[in-house]
Amino acid sequence: MSSRSLKPLERQPVLVEQVYDALRLQLRNGGVRPGQALQEVRIAEQLGVSRTPVREAMARLASEGLLATDRRSFTVPALTLADVDDIYELRCLIEPAALRRVAQRAGDATLRQDIDRALVDAVAAHRAGDSQAFQDANVRYRAAWLALVPNQRWVRMIELYADHMQHIRAVTLGSSSVRTIVLRGLKRITAALSVGDGDAAAAAMHEHLLQARRAFIRAVGLDGEPAGQRRSTGS
Repeated sequence: MSSRSLKPLERQPVLVEQVYDALRLQLRNGGVRPGQALQEVRIAEQLGVSRTPVREAMARLASEGLLATDRRSFTVPALTLADVDDIYELRCLIEPAALRRVAQRAGDATLRQDIDRALVDAVAAHRAGDSQAFQDANVRYRAAWLALVPNQRWVRMIELYADHMQHIRAVTLGSSSVRTIVLRGLKRITAALSVGDGDAAAAAMHEHLLQARRAFIRAVGLDGEPAGQRRSTGS
């Protein structure tokens, strides 16, 4: 049979990938607390699938450090100060550099409109004292600038390490003082993007991340922990 007679097959998304996406979204939204075991059977029932794709998806999340393995179960790892330092060290390397690239395009108001709209919504939510709406606007702000990053491998790397800090929104953004700090950072980043200043955007993002790290370690009580102490994620 000639290879020319073969045609590409239309394939449905792999089931494991769909389960992975659903679980990662739940983790990103803080739907599972650190240390809480994920019930394989319950998740399979909720998603209407067998246990096999659930376990494979959780194993993949564990390999990425988003879940920890404890014998035969999976849990959300409780981060130590050393974990947080490692994660933010990487984020401070890759996110400011990405914003520098984004600034080359974001000077165009049309391309920047989703960023601007998310910032307006964040300001309104903060004034109303609505922490959930503020969190939602903050998520949309990140998605808007990531949409302007031309390198999708870069985007996936940013999303992975940001997801390691999935609980930061639920833990810290309920505080008005923290929201004030976050909003100040978003305004600085947006101002730099609006004039296409890549260096200023990168500097603003770097400071924004440092402020987020400080807020997180205070909120979860890690500021008194020795930096060398590390909890194994078991991946």
